[in-house]
Amino acid sequence: MGRGRHSGYDDQRELILQHAAALFARGGYPGTSMNQVAEACGLSKATLYHYYRDKYALLVNIAEGHVTRLQGIVGAALAEEAAPQGQLRALIRRLVQEYANAQNEHRVLTEDVKFLEPADRKRILAKERQVVAAFTGVVVALRPDLKDAALGKPLTMLLFGMVNWMFTWMKPHGALAYEDMAPVVADLFLGGLPAVQAPQLTTLA
Repeated sequence: MGRGRHSGYDDQRELILQHAAALFARGGYPGTSMNQVAEACGLSKATLYHYYRDKYALLVNIAEGHVTRLQGIVGAALAEEAAPQGQLRALIRRLVQEYANAQNEHRVLTEDVKFLEPADRKRILAKERQVVAAFTGVVVALRPDLKDAALGKPLTMLLFGMVNWMFTWMKPHGALAYEDMAPVVADLFLGGLPAVQAPQLTTLA
């Protein structure tokens, strides 16, 4: 009979992922070794392999875990509000809250996804596209006239950029907390959205 998992097994797996994500974000996936992960976790290398079979398994779990949480955020935000404006504010608020504690995981998802094997990369990027599509759907609901100009996704990516870059300049213990900035981001985006005009597309002769 095999040995059962102890009560803290899942917690330890999550803690390992957090340490690995920090190392990958700082030194890159190729530049990080399992020895470094084990040392950061205060574990022996043999014990680390008890939780994850190799470094690649860490990468898959970090990237997929993060994007799956983002999917959950989208579902909860859309269920929280009925009107598109309220939905967008809820989406922004929940996204900022998630990124405040998952900056390393997000960096791994955006920078190290290229190291995933094709099947894993396809599955994880499909989930990421679903998240983007959900945001885009709300943006288009607010400005349906921009749909034909194919501006829904570009506007969504501009919004993501606003959120993502916020974490590069905000001080963790500064005067403003991340939750204070979420409504500011929403106000900026929603305030500017009505002024957006579809560009005049030109065709080459």
